[in-house]
Amino acid sequence: MTTLQSSSQIYSLIGTRSQILITVNDVADIVYYGSQLSNTDDNALQQMVIGLERPIPFGRLDSDIPISINPQLGRGNFGSPALEGFRNSGLDWSPVFIVTNVTQEDHRLVIESHDQQAQLNWQTDIKLDSNDVLQISQTLMNHGNNDYHVTRYANTVPIADNANEILSFYGRWIKEFQQHRSMLNHGGYIQENRRGRTSHEHYPALIVGDHGFGEAHGQVWGAHLAWSGNHRIRVDVKADGRRVLQAEALYLPGEITLQPQQSLTTPTLYMSYSQHGLSAMSQQFHQHIRTSILKDRLHKPRPIHLNTWEGIYFDHNPEYISAMATEAAAMGVERFIIDDGWFCGRNDDTSSLGDWFIDKMKYPNGLTPIIEHVHQLGMEFGLWFEPEMINKDSDLYRQYPEWLLAVDGYEQPTGRHQYTIDLQNPAAFEYIFERLDHFLSHYAIDYIKWDMNREIVQPAHNNRSAGCKQVAQYYALLHKLNTKHPNVEIESCAAGGGRIDYEVLKHTHRFWCSDNNDPLERQAIQRGMSYFYPPEVMGTHIGSHTSHTTHRTHSMNFRGNTALFGHMGLELDPVKASNDEKQVFRYYIQLYKKWRSLLHTGKNYRLSFNDNTALQGNMVVSSSQSQALISINQLTMPTYCLSGRLYIPGLHSNKNYRITIIDQPENLNKIVNRQPPWLASQQLFNGEWLQTVGLTLPIMDPESSLLLQFKAL
Repeated sequence: MTTLQSSSQIYSLIGTRSQILITVNDVADIVYYGSQLSNTDDNALQQMVIGLERPIPFGRLDSDIPISINPQLGRGNFGSPALEGFRNSGLDWSPVFIVTNVTQEDHRLVIESHDQQAQLNWQTDIKLDSNDVLQISQTLMNHGNNDYHVTRYANTVPIADNANEILSFYGRWIKEFQQHRSMLNHGGYIQENRRGRTSHEHYPALIVGDHGFGEAHGQVWGAHLAWSGNHRIRVDVKADGRRVLQAEALYLPGEITLQPQQSLTTPTLYMSYSQHGLSAMSQQFHQHIRTSILKDRLHKPRPIHLNTWEGIYFDHNPEYISAMATEAAAMGVERFIIDDGWFCGRNDDTSSLGDWFIDKMKYPNGLTPIIEHVHQLGMEFGLWFEPEMINKDSDLYRQYPEWLLAVDGYEQPTGRHQYTIDLQNPAAFEYIFERLDHFLSHYAIDYIKWDMNREIVQPAHNNRSAGCKQVAQYYALLHKLNTKHPNVEIESCAAGGGRIDYEVLKHTHRFWCSDNNDPLERQAIQRGMSYFYPPEVMGTHIGSHTSHTTHRTHSMNFRGNTALFGHMGLELDPVKASNDEKQVFRYYIQLYKKWRSLLHTGKNYRLSFNDNTALQGNMVVSSSQSQALISINQLTMPTYCLSGRLYIPGLHSNKNYRITIIDQPENLNKIVNRQPPWLASQQLFNGEWLQTVGLTLPIMDPESSLLLQFKAL
């Protein structure tokens, strides 16, 4: 901490590779967020901040207005304010906060501000951890004698003036995590999600960087809002060229009212800076998830799944399902999950959600015989639930129609013939918890696939808007279940990838990336997801020979290697598989088991090629740099007759590596005389050479994959 002027101070937060400098007088302002500085003594910091003091342009206010971490209309900041609200009769709508206290402990800074006239207190909590992941949240306290209505409350981070390109993510059901780039020169970028859950359409994250940033070059700032409901993220360019990023939960009209002495805390904004491009940024996010979010909850190797959904859908027969389990275990499956269709009256998706009792017509002896059979085969047992949802054609709705999350007097559209339960209703909340608790207490269930198959319309409790409170109650339900059953793992699924964010991950163990198991589509989906998530939390399954969403067929080579770079499983009926197919499934299951320790602990890289539209590559390097696993995936016909070179980052520059083919397309050997010689030789290659000079790429057919091991000698 350094005194700058009579009333200004500077605070520094230092990670392993990045640094943040915050000046504080009446307001707190981030004046630098970038790579770690070598000279940060008091004198150097004072000189730097003086060097950053801005001139006063003509035709503007007569004093400099910092953006600050709390931009305020009342101070003359004409951009998007961090807080919008008012008291009854429209008072206190333009508060002016003054910093009253700053506390710094190691990697954390807490800044308190107060508006005496509006009787509001503001606290900003900033952390920068050793993985170079920044966490920011804000808390607003109402100290007045009457209610304060909040319409917006955002986390704000000024970013560098050279940040002029955005990588954002869009999508839909079965096509999540698609990438889009746009320039940021004037005006700004904004995305909003009003679907009630994290959503397929607008994942709550983006990446800002200097023009042309890539996997291994450029300055990038990644930002993710850890929130599972409606959100808004924006990046604005001010008239003077300064850039500012904001991320917030999106409140519905009249949703947030602070009574006297009540407080409101924003969702946490996570950010990470890298001066070496996207892969380095992702590695920082991945390591933060492993050490700070998951911690020791994934204490064992990620077991390979078999989920029954694409194998039998609603057609449940205990004897047949037991046969599926037998075949699954013989192939090496370690966790067997019964999906939708096991509970009372559930024969299609039009009825019975909410009636969480075993269907005696389908399971006359209950679930115990199947669970015991699964465990005797050495596998864990999992069961599908969709706890937040209800069909009107259900005993639960007929008994408690008032449990619907809806506005009285309006008929809302259904989604997959279902509605949402009002978790803010104490009786409804307790009923759902009791049903889940009953199954976890009375049956040896190791795993829950927690689904959510619709978007939320009219989220109201007692006719008042309550979208954020519904999300909070969902977290509370997960927390209560985790506390009672800490050894049960939970997968977050929402029609595939509709609820994937850091806050959900604090309560769960795995995400279902997408309902689409087509490997060609999965290559893009998993790549987009990998910017913020490590492979061990990405559910990646091998589907049937013909995809049930796209109706395309692909080779097992392409299907297997696509599923390998995640938490692998199968989504099919093993009873109907031929012996040859089972043998191939067994091969990829064993391949996954052999490599999952490296895949789920190493550094992940997304490889870049001269022909990025036709080729995509994944790479994981061990922490010792002694070995790496690389997949080269030919997605489409190459643009040119040759595809250029393969450059391999992350290896030790002074070590020599031997290359071994682990898995290859069937036709690769047919044209071996036309392939580059290194592919078949046992020659050693230097790590620096592989990164800087590279290797010529082989010729591959579209929709095929080559899997290579690089092992240091």
